[in-house]
Amino acid sequence: MKNKLVLSFAVFFFTFFAFNANAQSDNNVENAPKKSIGTISSKTIENVSSSSAVEGFKVSWNLDYEVFQKLKSEGYKVLIKYNTKIGAKRHEKGYANSDWTELKGIDIHETKYSINNLAGEESYVFKVGVSNGTDTFWSEKKSAKTKRGWGIFKFLVLIGSLGMFIYGMKIMSEGLQQAAGSRLRYLLGSITSNRVKGVLTGFGITSIVQSSSVTTVMTVSFVNAGLMTLVQSAGVMMGANIGTTITGWIINIFGFKVSIGSYALVLIAIGAPLMFFGKQKVKAWSNAIIGFSLLFMGLGFLKDAVPELGPDSWLVQFFVDFKDIPFLSTLLFVLLGTFVTVIVQSSSAAMALTMTLVAGGIIPFEVAAAMILGENIGTTITAELASTIGNVHAKRSARIHSLFNIIGVTWAVLLFPFILDGIEYFMTAIGTGNPFTNPKEHANTGIAIFHTTFNLLNVFVLIWFVPNLVRVAERTVKSKGGQDEEFHLDYIGAGYMSTPDLSMLEAKKEIAKFGELTSRMSGFSRELLFEKSRKNQQKLIDRIAKYEEITDRVEIEVANYLGKISEGELSVDTAVRIRGMNSIVNDLERIGDVFYQISKGLERKAEDKIWFTPQQRERLAELFDLVDEAFVVMIENLNMHSADVSLDAAIAIEEKINAKRDEIRSEYLDALSNDEEVHMKGGIIYNDIFASLEKVGDHIINVSEGIVGKV
Repeated sequence: MKNKLVLSFAVFFFTFFAFNANAQSDNNVENAPKKSIGTISSKTIENVSSSSAVEGFKVSWNLDYEVFQKLKSEGYKVLIKYNTKIGAKRHEKGYANSDWTELKGIDIHETKYSINNLAGEESYVFKVGVSNGTDTFWSEKKSAKTKRGWGIFKFLVLIGSLGMFIYGMKIMSEGLQQAAGSRLRYLLGSITSNRVKGVLTGFGITSIVQSSSVTTVMTVSFVNAGLMTLVQSAGVMMGANIGTTITGWIINIFGFKVSIGSYALVLIAIGAPLMFFGKQKVKAWSNAIIGFSLLFMGLGFLKDAVPELGPDSWLVQFFVDFKDIPFLSTLLFVLLGTFVTVIVQSSSAAMALTMTLVAGGIIPFEVAAAMILGENIGTTITAELASTIGNVHAKRSARIHSLFNIIGVTWAVLLFPFILDGIEYFMTAIGTGNPFTNPKEHANTGIAIFHTTFNLLNVFVLIWFVPNLVRVAERTVKSKGGQDEEFHLDYIGAGYMSTPDLSMLEAKKEIAKFGELTSRMSGFSRELLFEKSRKNQQKLIDRIAKYEEITDRVEIEVANYLGKISEGELSVDTAVRIRGMNSIVNDLERIGDVFYQISKGLERKAEDKIWFTPQQRERLAELFDLVDEAFVVMIENLNMHSADVSLDAAIAIEEKINAKRDEIRSEYLDALSNDEEVHMKGGIIYNDIFASLEKVGDHIINVSEGIVGKV
């Protein structure tokens, strides 16, 4: 009985709540706003939207299907009216010259309409309506934005974007170089005559620093210093050409396939705090990260700055028409690529610009491939410029680089159609698309494959002809004799002699020549002190900087050579002499650094138009005379057998230098205390120079002491 009662209550409550729910539902339906079926109103116009265009915008909409036939039968047409955002506000307040522009008579079947010839980079509002001449119904107000048209501003944005890309590449490359430290120079300096190892070294360095220019300029400077032969430099530059192809893949993957630009600020947020660390290597990584971010931010701006051109535009048609002329068109676009690279001084930037134009549908794939060949020629200008202040060996090294690229481009132009057919077949076979039929999507991958294939084939073909390239370079770059042939190691080769003692003799001759080289820097510095012509001053400053770089290279090479000697079994006397030689080359390199600092002080003096008094110049000349005397004694000692060397003359001249330094400093302090007319900035530079010359004297005496084993 109890169970039945509970069941009855359950049925009652269920029926009650079900009835209330239905009643509430019916009530909601009755209260809901009913759509007027077949009634024309503002709700008839649906899905109104806009998209930006150059100096205009596109409007799209839909009409309610249920009333479409009625609109058609009653003669309705679509209307659009628009105004600038500011103009609309002015119109509401009743200002003159702020009326809405109205477009009438648009067919009822249309769902899109383009509004053109508007102000660029402007905000607009618009409405879409329907009207039969009697009744008019408008949609809600919508916003639209126009893009700036191509002109001076857009051109400057394009140049600025390219500049940001180049700057990012420069910062990243410098950061990676600093992070790698001396290991890059050691890697480059340790190359043997093996061409394959040279290619691998060039590839490795260029892959690390992401700049073939850095590798080629470094190679030219090594040849200039005599630390590398022409044959070795050829292998390195071939490897650099392969290494630079990685840039194309990075741009293709991260610049076009994956939009890394959107993460650039996140990367900067990671890299920026590292700038405030004390360790130099951490700061270098900060530069690399920030440079990487700026590079792709610049690439993103570059893509946006390229004009949107249709297939019928004159520029696109120009490339389409010319690309069909056999051979001549390829040659024309090779020259265009060369010209672009020479202008921007960066093959990576030229490649980024080419790939952007391809992605924008402005140039076809085959035109871009021809421009890539030209960019390989254009990049040789960097090495040629770096060699202009070098000796004949540096110029020949740069010429080998140019010959390598020009010969490669020549055979590539002759086989150009077959190479492109091969790339098309390969890409289609692996399923990466066809660069000809869909260039916007697949041409950049084709360009990266083309660039890599060309450089690999060129190295494989020409690596066997390196001696021939060297001979051509020697014939086309004639030596002028004298100083044009100097600054290469005369006595130390890639290996060392059969016994440590014979090797020590070769090292001793090289160090003696090194001493003569550093003594010339004293003459250059003295000449700079008295030179009044700004042009001649700059030439002397550049020459001193060049000699300072040479001293760095020679120190590395001699130290490496002595390190190889030390690997064998040595007598006690030989070990002492090697330790002394290492000390000597270190002091000679420091002398080069000191003279370089003196030149920078004199450069600062000239820039700030600071003048030394006649007495100051006379005192510095006297100190230079003593330093030159010390150099004469040092060079005599370097050329003598260590057992015959006496330190008496070296010590005597060192004491004279110290005494002269003390005399000059005393006079300078007296002039300051007596309130004589002494230019403060000039006084600081003057003080730095006579103190630096005294340091040179200290290093000179250290060299003589190193000869006799007093280290």
